[in-house]
Amino acid sequence: MGFDWHPVTGELWFTDNGRDLWGDDKPPEELNRAPRPGMHFGFPYRYGSDLVDPDYPTQLPEDTFTPPALELPAHNAALGMRFYTGDQFPQDYRNQLFIASHGSWNRKEPDGYSVFLVTLEDNKAVAYREFASGWLTEDQRFWGRPVDVEQGNDGALLISDDFAGAIYRISYQRR
Repeated sequence: MGFDWHPVTGELWFTDNGRDLWGDDKPPEELNRAPRPGMHFGFPYRYGSDLVDPDYPTQLPEDTFTPPALELPAHNAALGMRFYTGDQFPQDYRNQLFIASHGSWNRKEPDGYSVFLVTLEDNKAVAYREFASGWLTEDQRFWGRPVDVEQGNDGALLISDDFAGAIYRISYQRR
């Protein structure tokens, strides 16, 4: 869905949405890393690290498939992503990854509608957390759907929203 090149290694990283109509909690969305050409990330046979799709049987051996760099919540629609290379935010954010979570459409309880921050250590995704939220209200209604993350020339984050027709600017101010 979204992709960016790691600012230090030059490797391609990208988000991948799982299939629909397989329950609320599977399959996971994926963050993938492609350090070389020719890798197979599973579609349509596998999702996440080891979830096999019974609707698409294959004779390909298990070691044919590259597991994701990180599994993300199912049906969050992880879309646009960007490595942070600016200097407005604290140094801990540098070369970390922001992902726009467009939000679910077919879960019993909606989920997503936020921006994730993925923490990388030694070029490996080790964790994610919600960085920006509020588009999903307490009564489970949404008023916005993040689509992409860009970095402004000043180092602020720009988040596009195709539901509200808006671009949000998130900046950091040192105190």
